[in-house]
Amino acid sequence: MFVLAGILFLVVYGLLVFYIGWSGWSWMKPVVSARFRWFYIVALVFLAVSFILARLFGSISFLSVIGSYWLAIFSLLLLILPVIHLTLWLLRLTRIPRHHTQKWAGVVTLVLLLSTMAYGIYNAYSPVVREYSIQIDKKVEGIDSLNIVMAADMHFGLLSGPAHAKRMVEEINALKPDLVLYPGDLIDDNLDMYLGSGIADIISGIQAPYGVYASLGNHDKFDGPIEDLIAALEKSNMQVLYDDKVMLDDKITLIGRKDRTENDRAEVETLMQDTDLSKPVLMMDHQPYDLDIAEQNQVDLVVSGHTHRGQIAPAQFITQAIYENDWGYLQKGSMHSIVTSGYGFWGPPIRTSSRSEIVQIHVTFQQ
Repeated sequence: MFVLAGILFLVVYGLLVFYIGWSGWSWMKPVVSARFRWFYIVALVFLAVSFILARLFGSISFLSVIGSYWLAIFSLLLLILPVIHLTLWLLRLTRIPRHHTQKWAGVVTLVLLLSTMAYGIYNAYSPVVREYSIQIDKKVEGIDSLNIVMAADMHFGLLSGPAHAKRMVEEINALKPDLVLYPGDLIDDNLDMYLGSGIADIISGIQAPYGVYASLGNHDKFDGPIEDLIAALEKSNMQVLYDDKVMLDDKITLIGRKDRTENDRAEVETLMQDTDLSKPVLMMDHQPYDLDIAEQNQVDLVVSGHTHRGQIAPAQFITQAIYENDWGYLQKGSMHSIVTSGYGFWGPPIRTSSRSEIVQIHVTFQQ
């Protein structure tokens, strides 16, 4: 079954690459030399296989970079080209000469591709701070409010690298957080890349009086004992909650869940056992599923990531259909859900349906 799925993927992918290649060939053929057209074919084939080669030869970093940018180009062209071809077909119904429309189709496609790429890269590497204000109707002795800063889906690695990490540290520290939360996907499936790049040391510079805490996501993976992964992450001045909970200053309960992809993760009800419900309960859950269960178990705030809000349009409509809250704020009864679009990105280093962000949550308690 796995082999058949792989063959089917390669066939479909090959047809889509051919569609892209044929479009470019037909538009450039009248205006460029034969030598350049052959270069175009070789370059397209190399780009098309680059992301596959990157997974076969993971140690060759330039293949990963090229493959990631190719996936961005590939994704955008699959959105742009059908619109261009439909427009060309409609223009055939007019008296505009066909050779004029063919000539300008290539120019328009290139302009749209480059401008959308630039927009997507800007969104990916220029984070904003999104603020939410919520009230938890529980009294906390000595604390009227809490300034929580959240970042998720950093996917630190080759393309979301040290410069992006330094920017995050500066942004978070400037917000003067009381508590910092990372609900999953800190790394991009490669712990060695994370450690070797120096990012672990960079993000250890984040400070908060109540501490820095993380839960693990579906991309926080390591070919070894999970304890080694957690130990490596905790060198960055954070505490990983792996189906575990802590009391902050004996006044606020913080729970961190295992990711939904892990078969042995505990139920919310189990994690809530012996929890003092007269005090605020905060939860990190990477994927924003089962919000009703959190509400039923009297969790006050759930913070999540994972969705990227689709990352590349129009995928945001898919995430909206899958998740009750795919991005932003939702209240269910007395439970608050906040989902971030993420600080980094997965795969193509672009965002066209969302923007890289850090979330600041102003929490006030009952007086």
